[in-house]
Amino acid sequence: MATEPDPALKPVASLEDAAVAPKRETFKRSVSLRKGSMVDVAAAAGQDALKGDGTKRPLIEGVGLDRPFFYDKNRAFWLLQSLGWTGYLLMRFLTGVVNGFEPGIFFLHCLILTATGYSLTLLLASAYRRLITMQAAITAVVSLALVVASAAVFSFVETWSVSTLVNPDFSPGGAQFLGASILVFALLAAWSALYYGINYYLLLEEQIDQRRALEGAASAAQLAMLRYQLNPHFLFNTLNSISTLVLLKQTGRANAMLSRLSSFLRYTLVNEPTAQVPLVKEIETLKLYLEIEKMRFEDRLKPHFRIDADTVNAHLPSLLLQPLIENAIKYAVTPSEDGAHIWITAQREGQAVRIEVADSGPGEGVASAVKSTGVGLANIQERLANAYGAAHSFRTRKNEKGGFSVIIEIPYRTEDL
Repeated sequence: MATEPDPALKPVASLEDAAVAPKRETFKRSVSLRKGSMVDVAAAAGQDALKGDGTKRPLIEGVGLDRPFFYDKNRAFWLLQSLGWTGYLLMRFLTGVVNGFEPGIFFLHCLILTATGYSLTLLLASAYRRLITMQAAITAVVSLALVVASAAVFSFVETWSVSTLVNPDFSPGGAQFLGASILVFALLAAWSALYYGINYYLLLEEQIDQRRALEGAASAAQLAMLRYQLNPHFLFNTLNSISTLVLLKQTGRANAMLSRLSSFLRYTLVNEPTAQVPLVKEIETLKLYLEIEKMRFEDRLKPHFRIDADTVNAHLPSLLLQPLIENAIKYAVTPSEDGAHIWITAQREGQAVRIEVADSGPGEGVASAVKSTGVGLANIQERLANAYGAAHSFRTRKNEKGGFSVIIEIPYRTEDL
């Protein structure tokens, strides 16, 4: 149905106008805001930051603060490196000024030391990138040697700078040079410890993410395997029924069953084996399956659905309930000349969905399922464990009709997680 155009949206004459229109509007607003305070203008500029496609984006996203700090490791390194040595420069300069040194000369001295430390730590970082992948003993020994060598170079530059710029009459002795070297060694050792600490933390995070991804892939593969077990199991039983109808020369019924089997398989194969589907879709699948089985048992098979309206959108693993119906048919309908009733009920219980599949058979489903060579109940339990962990419940009981019941409780979710 056609909708009326929004009067607030004006047509644009050309693509150039379309590209320029948002900027014009922003410019007009900023000009009008000049009458107000500069704070308001700055706020308006931040709110009107545009993405590449012309849509607005928050100021925090424009400066990269919407992502984790170590999302870009290279950017994080340069930021920390620059901030750290800038802090060193300021603290060293302020300390010298407080102690009475001439500010201009001493600032130049601090600048030389900062540039030296900045350069040396860049060289250390380059070496550490290779060492961090080696054995721990090799990494520790070589790193220590590099820190000692860097401290010696730093101390030499510091001594030269002091004797040349700060105090030309100063001639350091061995103890003074050693003392300065120890302080510089402590500084570079702290920098190295911080570098390794951050990078080992990031490596650990990366390994954890990889492990989670592998566990997810393994879980998906297991769910797919369990799901694929159902189709051969179901096909064997259905094709056996079709074969029986052919032997009995009931070709019309055999053709009808084949047609419905084709529809059922086409319906089920559309879904991914690891996907979750709404309960209403699962019920539709069960009805297709029951139409096939109805060809075999006719009036002996009496299915009943009692699905509460507030559960139809609850998601669950696809084809989860079909083995329960198959189990009820096998152990309740087949042995009885009069057949049996099968009830499929679903209802909300707080934040959970309670699904029960019950029959009016002899109540021997548990013992029979244990002896069976099919995948049935064990398959369902494994799929539930993989999909929900400890957040689900699966139990069996003899119901008030004297038959067998399977009760499943799963979290109420309205999307595939």
